[in-house]
Amino acid sequence: MVHAVTYIDIDPGSVAAGTELLKTYRKSAGALVLHEGCRPNRFVIVESWDDEAEFRDHESAPRTAEFRAGLQAIHNSPYDQRVHHTFASGAQARENSAGMVYVVTHVDVPPPRKDETEVLLTVQAVKSRNDGGNVRYDVFQQNAPRTNHFSVVAVWESEATFRSHQAAPHTRRFREELGPKLGAPYDERLYSLPGGVVS
Repeated sequence: MVHAVTYIDIDPGSVAAGTELLKTYRKSAGALVLHEGCRPNRFVIVESWDDEAEFRDHESAPRTAEFRAGLQAIHNSPYDQRVHHTFASGAQARENSAGMVYVVTHVDVPPPRKDETEVLLTVQAVKSRNDGGNVRYDVFQQNAPRTNHFSVVAVWESEATFRSHQAAPHTRRFREELGPKLGAPYDERLYSLPGGVVS
């Protein structure tokens, strides 16, 4: 499959307009639209397609061009789209709903540490899916030439189950082993479903 994680930074004075734009896009494209908790003008879109052809069709669709033109008029900075393929994916346990905690993490390691990082991410994905309250835990790997970059998309039933996962021995061990391999800070961001955008 092809996956895209797109970070969006909207002008703080245009958050209401941006939310409406994202709502319209979500309905037409079937995307998961999330709102960053501590910075109300920042969003992320998580999308998946069955293959490269479907992704190319999406990229050339009029609705995509219309959305990006609307976004350009109100953004703080250009959207940042990362295109991936499936690396470690599992079934989502239940539907998205209010109150769930959504976590999108960008993991960046130097190319020589890629293979070691793949092992760590695979083990962490399997163990995290067995943690109480986990709804989804997927790892995507960016397409060549940036295969040393990964995005982790996780969903938790509540803030309490997310905190429990963060304190789990396997998560602490994962962070300790990953830390020396990182080529950039571990970029973990928390999101929720934004008001008016039902995913």
